[in-house]
Parts: sequence; C-alpha cells; structure tokens
Amino acid sequence: MTFCKDSLKRESGSKVHHANIQASKAVADIIRTTLGPRSMLKMLLDAAGGGLSRIVVTNDGNAILRELDVAHPAAKSMIELSRTQDEEVGDGTTSVIVLAGEMLHVAEAFIDKNYHPTVICRAYNKALEDAIAVLDKIAMTIDVKDRATMLGLVKSCIGTKFTSQFGDLIADLAIDATTIVGVELGQGLHEVDIKKYIKVEKVPGGQLEDSNVLKGVMINKDVVAPGKMRRKIVNPRIILLDSPLEYKKGENQTNAELLKEEDWSVLLKMEEEYIENLCAQILKFKPDLVITEKGLSDLACHYFSKAGVSAIRRLRKTDNNRIAKASGAVIVNRPDELQESDVGTGAGLFEVRKIGDEFFAFIVDCKDPKACTILLRGASKDLLNEVERNLQDAMSVARNIIKNPKLVPGGGATELTVSAMLKQKSSSIEGIEKWPYEAAAIAFEAIPRTLAQNCGVNVIRTMTTLQGKASYPYYHGSGENAWIGIDGNTGEITDMKERKIWDSYTVKAQAFKTAIEAACMLLRIDDIVSGIKKKQAPGAQGPSKPTIEQEGDADNENMIPE
Repeated sequence: MTFCKDSLKRESGSKVHHANIQASKAVADIIRTTLGPRSMLKMLLDAAGGGLSRIVVTNDGNAILRELDVAHPAAKSMIELSRTQDEEVGDGTTSVIVLAGEMLHVAEAFIDKNYHPTVICRAYNKALEDAIAVLDKIAMTIDVKDRATMLGLVKSCIGTKFTSQFGDLIADLAIDATTIVGVELGQGLHEVDIKKYIKVEKVPGGQLEDSNVLKGVMINKDVVAPGKMRRKIVNPRIILLDSPLEYKKGENQTNAELLKEEDWSVLLKMEEEYIENLCAQILKFKPDLVITEKGLSDLACHYFSKAGVSAIRRLRKTDNNRIAKASGAVIVNRPDELQESDVGTGAGLFEVRKIGDEFFAFIVDCKDPKACTILLRGASKDLLNEVERNLQDAMSVARNIIKNPKLVPGGGATELTVSAMLKQKSSSIEGIEKWPYEAAAIAFEAIPRTLAQNCGVNVIRTMTTLQGKASYPYYHGSGENAWIGIDGNTGEITDMKERKIWDSYTVKAQAFKTAIEAACMLLRIDDIVSGIKKKQAPGAQGPSKPTIEQEGDADNENMIPE
C-alpha cells in the first residue's frame, strides 16, 4: 500500500472507534423522528443556483439521507445502508439506520472498557442468528390469493406515507400490478420483476381516483400515418421487429459512379424492390399491427397502409419487451426469419387515444399478460412524483410477500419479542461475549422506543409496560404476547393482529442483517489513513513531514456539517 509523501494524516485506536460511533449516531438522530405514522417531516433545501432553492418536504428516510452532504466516511457508509435497504426490499429504510445507530451506541461502553472489537462483533453475529430464529418462530404464513390480507399488509406498510390519505387506492394498484407480472418458477418460487415489466405513466390532469392498472401496455406514440392507418383494432395480430424497414445505408461513405441515365432508374428500382420484399415477407403473415424499434420509410408506410396494416416506429427497447410479454409476440431481428409462432395474438384491443395534448397507443385487454402499465392521473407533477415514490414502496412490499408469504407483527412488537428472547438466552452464554450479546438485545428496543417518542406518549411508562408484556411469555413457556406492540397513531399498547399492523418478514430480516453487519464493519475499523497531496503556495518550503493527529484534534473536528 503506497501513500503520498507530501501529506499523511493518521488516526488510530479507540479515538477512531469513538469518532465513527459519534458520526453514525448523528446520522441516526437526523431521521429518528421520521419513524412511524405520526412522524415529523423534514424540509430539505437544495441550492439550485441563481439564488433559488429547491425545497423538498418528506418523511421518507432514504429520500432525506440521499440529500445529505456529509464529510465523515462512517456517516457516508451509514447513508449507504439506507440505499441498500431501499434497492433490496424497498421498505424499512429508516428502521435500519435507527437500529444500526443504536447497535453502535451500546458498543461504545465496551470500547471504553477495552473490549476487543472482534469479541463485540462475535457476540453481535450470534445475536443476529438468534434474532432471525425468533423471526422464523413468530412469523405467520399467509395466502397470497387472499386479497383482504394482502391489502391490509400493503396498507400498513405505506401507512406512514403521504398517499395514506387516499385510502386503498395505492395498495390496490400495487397488488394488481405485482399479481399480473408475477411468474411462477416452480418448487414454490416466484419471480416478480417490477423494474422491467411494470411501467408507471404519469399524465397530469384528471383526478388521482382515475388512476388504474392496464392489462397491457401504454406507449406515448401514434401510428405512422394517422389518416391512412386504423387507430382501433379488436384482437390484433401483432408483429414486433428490431430491424429498420427502410433501404440500408452503407456503413461508410460510399461513392457510386453512374455512366448511363438508365442506371439511376435501376438503382432506385432496386431500393424500391428491397423495401417491397421486406414488406411482402411481413404481410404474408396477415398482421394488423407492425411495431419496429428502428426507422420505417415512406414507401414501407405506403405498402402497409394499402394492406390495411397499422404501424408504429422508433419504439424504446424496454417498451418493445413489455409489449412482447403482454401480447405473447416474439421480437424478430430479420423479417425473413418470421414464423407464425412469432405473431402476438394475446392482445384484446389496440387503440390510439388522445389524453391532453398528446396521443397514446394502448395495447390492452390481454389474455395472460406478464407486463402491465400503471396510469397515474393527478393535479400536478409534484403530486404525481410523490405518488409514484409511494407506489414503488407499495409494489416492493407486495413483491416481497409474493416471493416469501410470511408476516411478522409491526408496531415494534417484533423487536420487543426478539429483545426479550435474547435477554433470556444471554444468561446461558459463557465468557466475555455475554455482555455485548445482552447489549445487542437492549439495542433492539430502540425501534419501539422511537415509535413511542414520535407518538408523544410517556416513553418510560410505555416501554416498561411493553417490556413486561413481551418478556412474560418467554419465562412461562407460551408465546401469545408476541403480537403486543404500539399503535403508531394513538400510542396505545394493543394487539397488532386486531389492528392489522403487520410487516413483511423479508423487510424485517433484511433490516436486522444490514444493521448488525454494518455495525460490525464500522467497529472493526481501527485506523483512518488519508494520503492526499496538498497544494503548496508559491515559494513555500519543501514537502511537509507526515503528521499524526493528536486526540484533541480529533475531538475538535465536526463529524457532520451543521
């Protein structure tokens, strides 16, 4: 490993551990108040130049952390956690940061007592294994075909979002869309690709209640020759191409020398015959609609309109893939390779409609579509953008349930049960690892405690009552109290099953794994070495000597900009 000679800055030992823990806690404290349905909002100011600022008001943990500009490397890796959680399961972005911050906070006492970080990490990993085992024990398997249960779960997961005021609308859209694109792989496995096969089209105007899921595809295109080609076809035969329907242009600049006047006519005739042959190869399959990703010449347009075939050109590759999935067609690269099996007959209706000032082509009412489009209507673009963000979260939750149909209690009940179980088990652990293991158990209580704080109830009284109810069954051999938690709206201690406050097993398991693994990674850092070449003023002396930072210097640095 080589360092720059001009400047070498080094911090080591417990100083680094304390600095990392403080930076991580600062990040967790920023979004701690955004957990739960009665959470606070954050106003983010982003200088957009010209003295103007872009203002974003949100309580989405990932959206807030995305806008933060932090200098400390530990704080940056905490922000990465939220992004990882969002990409992996689409929910639990705030919980994972709060939990990771708490895991590091409880480890600080052991660092002060000169515990080796490896011992703490070993205890944390043991606690993680046991926590996942408790999740498996209290998880409840559901039937994904039971729409009422699915609706309740998705609603409880997006209950903290802006769109919760619109009732079941977003949850309905998410469940419909993910059910359409779900593919069974066999052996009980499901694949739901929401990025590739679900398109969200935002069209300003109308009301949010007008939004719906189309059993097919909607594209922002019109037919090539509107006056000559049909704009409405029932049960169309669709051919999808990935090749141009125009005369091939040379790869390089080509010069042709013509000696006779007739040669020019022959050259033009050859071009026309080439296009005519291409069209004849396509038309012999009697299509009603031809869609190509490339160009379509005027001559090809003439042959198609003469045969009563509608055509759309220059379509995006992603849209073409979605149409193939919805209609059962196969995308063909060369017209001469076309077969009858490549023609899509699954669509029920092709129609071009005008919405606002633009034309949209609809290929809908498909028999067994494996791709769909969600059409969102709304008063403004800002509203539609927020609805789309919430919809992505809702679809991720629905996808998680389809792939792994297990529920765990929400409202902090899961964390309390895990905490009670780990506390009980800590008494059987021998050696020095017992204390960090017990500290990890206490750290899980951060989630219900934060929920209670955000509800505005008496935190100490609420937590004492909850701990009593959560720990009781494990000392008496029954597990009925695993579903006792906090109702985030009222702050009451209730049964989560009755209130239908649920969480996806996948989201919880991922949050626990990400938080504990990240805490272990940050605890194992014992040195921060930066070798950056500093610019020297003209006439200054030679390279400065390597400096070792003193303890006082580290404490004076601001970890997070105010």
